[in-house]
Amino acid sequence: MERQPDPLLEVSEEIATALAEHRPVVALESSLITTDPSSETASLIEKAVRDAGAVPATIGIAGGKLVVGLTDTLIERFATTKGIPKISSRDIGAALAGGGLGATTVAGTIVIAERAGIQVFTTAGIGGVHRRGQDTLDISPDLLQFRRTRMTVVSGGAKSILDHRLTAEYLETAGIPVFGYRTDRLPAFVVREAEVPVTRMDDLRTAARAAEAHWQVNGPGTVLLTSPIDEADAVDGALVEAAIADALDRCDRDGVVGNAVSPYLMKALAKASDGLMPRAGRSLLLSTARVAGEFSVALSAVQAER
Repeated sequence: MERQPDPLLEVSEEIATALAEHRPVVALESSLITTDPSSETASLIEKAVRDAGAVPATIGIAGGKLVVGLTDTLIERFATTKGIPKISSRDIGAALAGGGLGATTVAGTIVIAERAGIQVFTTAGIGGVHRRGQDTLDISPDLLQFRRTRMTVVSGGAKSILDHRLTAEYLETAGIPVFGYRTDRLPAFVVREAEVPVTRMDDLRTAARAAEAHWQVNGPGTVLLTSPIDEADAVDGALVEAAIADALDRCDRDGVVGNAVSPYLMKALAKASDGLMPRAGRSLLLSTARVAGEFSVALSAVQAER
């Protein structure tokens, strides 16, 4: 059945054709572009998806439209325009009404990707339950959106500054399956693994069949496919934990609270890692993009067989 035109969507011709022909497509967020004035990282991520056999779809908001497949001109505007707001799922309505640029985060991107008919999204690290989340109830909207959106999210696990055990508990309660690509431990962003077990998948075709079966049985909802950072680029887990513990103590001493805590922790981690974080972050972005492209190819093949 032919999809009816969506007045809110602006989909590039390449992506629209790929979706119509049931070819593999991978959604990408635009929020990371706003932190890279050269826009080089965005180009490298798109290339990694293409090299894996899939079509990249970088998503953002511009001119009152949900744009699926940012042009080079728009990517340049996102990279060079200051003050572009980051758009999570709850912010989409206001961003559309405002008519300006909006850089989508994980939650915002998967909402738009699903609307366009895309089934795979990739990012370096998802949000989760923050440390001390049992007291603060500081939980990323990513986790809530995973309960609502039919998507496979390929990532290097939850960001290093988060509480991985509590994040895993939330995902289990929410019924979100978590697969580890060639690992039986949850990756922790720039750290290869946390002490949290996941369901190991050594083959992406098997992972695709598992995702498809999950949707058939459970209906809409996200499947998480985690892939650890390359060992050569990983940051030592003990160093990360020590840096975050020290930073949390300083937050208590200096009265840093609320949404000021996360950037404080990230700065402390960057300093403690002695410059390793940018290289590790880029490595993870590219490796997860490659795996997402390969998974999207496998998912397309599994669905074609069905």
